Amino acid sequence: MNVRVDPHSLVPPSQQLVATVLDAIANDELRPGDRLPSVRGLAATALVNPNTVTRAYRDLEHLGATEGRNGSGVFVTDAGPDVSRAIRLAETLATFRTAAQQALRAGHMPETLAAALAAAQPTGNEPGEGAAVAARSRR
Repeated sequence: MNVRVDPHSLVPPSQQLVATVLDAIANDELRPGDRLPSVRGLAATALVNPNTVTRAYRDLEHLGATEGRNGSGVFVTDAGPDVSRAIRLAETLATFRTAAQQALRAGHMPETLAAALAAAQPTGNEPGEGAAVAARSRR
């Protein structure tokens, strides 16, 4: 799982971590039963305070994507993939709609936006995309 937190983003670091983990679960990089990195380990990797990771893990548990097991760590739940896909699909579609509205207000033609969307279609050749394409094909 490639974890990066943008300190200049308006999105809080804990929510950036939540999005990263949800993406990893939704794309089958993390599967039900898989253990997430320790709080300290993820904090060191993401260069954030351990409290930030704790907050992210608590949020993931509240969403139903993960569960904490006392003394063992945090694990992906059986419902984790479905929960993660549903959340990420809803969030990204909302973001896409907002961006499309802004582009149309700025004067872009719908055909130009459709062409840009078509050009953004994954080919399956991009690095790290194999799992995402495979996951989509199973649905």
